[in-house]
Amino acid sequence: MGSTGDYQLLCLENPLLDIQAEDDGSLLSKYSLKPNDAILAEDFHMPLYDDLLSRKHHLIAGGAAQNTARGAQYILPPTSVLFIGCVGRDDYASQLRSACSAAGLRVEYRVDETQPTGRCGVLINGSNRSLCTHLAAANEYKLDHLQSPEIWPLVQNAKFYYVGGFHLTVCVPAVMALAKEAASNPEKAFIMNLSAPFIPQFFKSQLDETSPYWDYVIGNETEAAAWAEADGGEVKGKGTKAIATYMAGLKKANGGRKRVVVITQGTEPTVVAIQGEKEAVEFPVRTIGEKELFDTNGAGDAFAGGFVAGIVEGKSLEESIDMGQWLAKLSIKELGPQYVLTPAQLLKDVSPVLFTHTRDTGY
Repeated sequence: MGSTGDYQLLCLENPLLDIQAEDDGSLLSKYSLKPNDAILAEDFHMPLYDDLLSRKHHLIAGGAAQNTARGAQYILPPTSVLFIGCVGRDDYASQLRSACSAAGLRVEYRVDETQPTGRCGVLINGSNRSLCTHLAAANEYKLDHLQSPEIWPLVQNAKFYYVGGFHLTVCVPAVMALAKEAASNPEKAFIMNLSAPFIPQFFKSQLDETSPYWDYVIGNETEAAAWAEADGGEVKGKGTKAIATYMAGLKKANGGRKRVVVITQGTEPTVVAIQGEKEAVEFPVRTIGEKELFDTNGAGDAFAGGFVAGIVEGKSLEESIDMGQWLAKLSIKELGPQYVLTPAQLLKDVSPVLFTHTRDTGY
């Protein structure tokens, strides 16, 4: 069954304004940042954002799950996706609302009166990107907003819940409310993204609390390895396929739906493991020429957006993986996690799966 709109997909995480600029390594060194990493800002990182703003920079509506939500809505019919998070009462929040509105994404932000809207410094160094996030208002999300008379009916109406792992640093009760709502109905699904290595490394207990509710879990090979290291189990130090298979077999609250684990590996094949199956399988990625590669920031978020759109549409696992890879390839060609194609490009490069969507592309 395809998506009927009506906000079947609900996404929760941290809305952020990305401040993106190229760096020759000087800012990476100044702020002790790794070339390809994602961290939460500490006090000594605070001047970074002014340093980025003083350079040639771009402001982009960000936050990993908000990127994914925009990507899913790009593919799905109108009024299919709803995003929830917390912002401040400021111009940055207005910019986020405008960008999401232009993308057709409905947002229901909690507004915090004391903190500014969160921001993420994005340092581009060649094909690497380093993310340094100051959560600010995003860190003030509260369960009472999710369970308010205005929002909870939207939660109950949705059939798919997507949560980025970054929100485990913010409001675990809200994450668990969505997880348990999904587990209460066999027609609903809870989708978790590992998001970054530091989540399993430093927020292991929070992540473990959600794991019985994972119907789908998405991550990359570095995040999967960090999870295995933190878990300390039999797959510690093992390869991606072994880790994915082990994760798929973890205890599950909803026994009526097999867990699916999806691990991307950059240009290497995507690994997929299904609960109850002995071995994980691999799906080759869509190739992209070096001249087409513009910006990898948000490529993983784009993959998740395409993949989740396929799941919402009722596509097969293989088709959903292909949709994720198609959207990731599209994102890499643009500045930041954006999804733009001319009609000619769409016809030339479109995933064959997209032609069967209920979304009217007009082509």
